[in-house]
Amino acid sequence: MVTRKKLLKLIDSARVEAAIQDAERRSSGEISVSVSRLFWGDVTHAAEKAFERLGMTKTEKRNGVLIFVVPARRKFVVLGDSGIHEKVGAKFWTDIAAILSERFHKDDYTGGLVAAIEQIGARLAEHFPYDADSDVDELSDRVDIQ
Repeated sequence: MVTRKKLLKLIDSARVEAAIQDAERRSSGEISVSVSRLFWGDVTHAAEKAFERLGMTKTEKRNGVLIFVVPARRKFVVLGDSGIHEKVGAKFWTDIAAILSERFHKDDYTGGLVAAIEQIGARLAEHFPYDADSDVDELSDRVDIQ
């Protein structure tokens, strides 16, 4: 069983949170990362529950993105809310999954998350640019570790 302590060793939360903050400084979009310990259920269903629990569907422009990771099972799910999905399409999510897969395969969870967040942030900035007069940080930038 992967404990919370082991999860904290697998992922450098400070680096991931810094990447989220940097990406969100260029966009009105929201990026969240949730890391789960080992469980035996459907990973996509668990990701969808985390998406709801973290308030990802409550962003004003529906432009939240969640990266849900289960390191013990070497699985992850990337979910984008309807506002961003209709702008980027399915191929974008496949490209993000490829970035994560490549790095995770090498046990570089932090590097994979940072690289994916940078790409997601660039696309969010393209479609949902930052506006200092109206932008509100709607969701926490902290890595959610369950």
